[in-house]
Amino acid sequence: MQSIELGARLLKALVDEGEATMLKDLARIAGFAPAQAHAYLVSYRKIGLVEQDPTTGRYLLGRFAMDVGITRMQTNDPMRLARDAALALSEETGLIVALVVWGSFGPTVVLVQESGSQINMNTRPGTVYSMSGTASGRLFSAFLPPMVAKEAIRAERRENGQTGRVGTHRFLSKAELETIRQDGYATIENPPVPGVNAIAAPVFDHAGQLSMALTIIGEDRVMAEKAQSEFLPALLATARTLSEDLGYSGLREVVAVGD
Repeated sequence: MQSIELGARLLKALVDEGEATMLKDLARIAGFAPAQAHAYLVSYRKIGLVEQDPTTGRYLLGRFAMDVGITRMQTNDPMRLARDAALALSEETGLIVALVVWGSFGPTVVLVQESGSQINMNTRPGTVYSMSGTASGRLFSAFLPPMVAKEAIRAERRENGQTGRVGTHRFLSKAELETIRQDGYATIENPPVPGVNAIAAPVFDHAGQLSMALTIIGEDRVMAEKAQSEFLPALLATARTLSEDLGYSGLREVVAVGD
């Protein structure tokens, strides 16, 4: 069992590097002596977990590793994973947690995990958020492919507040979008429900595209007190873990507005 766990460090090194790698570098990353690493790689080559480029001698993940990954993706249930993550995050923080996906009319709530708080808000499954007037919408504005986000923002502007969308359209600058991408989360000043604020973090899929927004919602006072020390770290950690569960490695570039 210990041997299997040790050998897994080599496989993780290949995954983390994301490209064909020399034996000496793999050994160094995994904390092995080169001879020890080579012994493991010989066994992994026999079962197809690892291949070796005949020209360069570099190692990369093999066909069997690809089969394992494909099967994992086929048997994954993203919404079940997301529901479980939302429940755990709500229990950890004591906040309401919403899952928001990209729908026909924009950022659309598909799940609201209540926290037992007495917050009065108009968010429920099926609610559509403003692209610029809500934390979740601003996140989609920053991380969606450019043309998709820009067209959605234009369409919202043309609505002129004549729909049931939550939040009011406001100007969203390129600098604000860049800040969201750099910070890895979005919030908003003057939220649509007075006294209630939100922070949204991105969940990415295996292709590095935005899969959903994971959004925590709470009273302004409570959010202000604990956002940086407790709530934001918990939100970002949950979003990162959920992204990894969906196959995101962090090695692929995320398509973003303004790029």
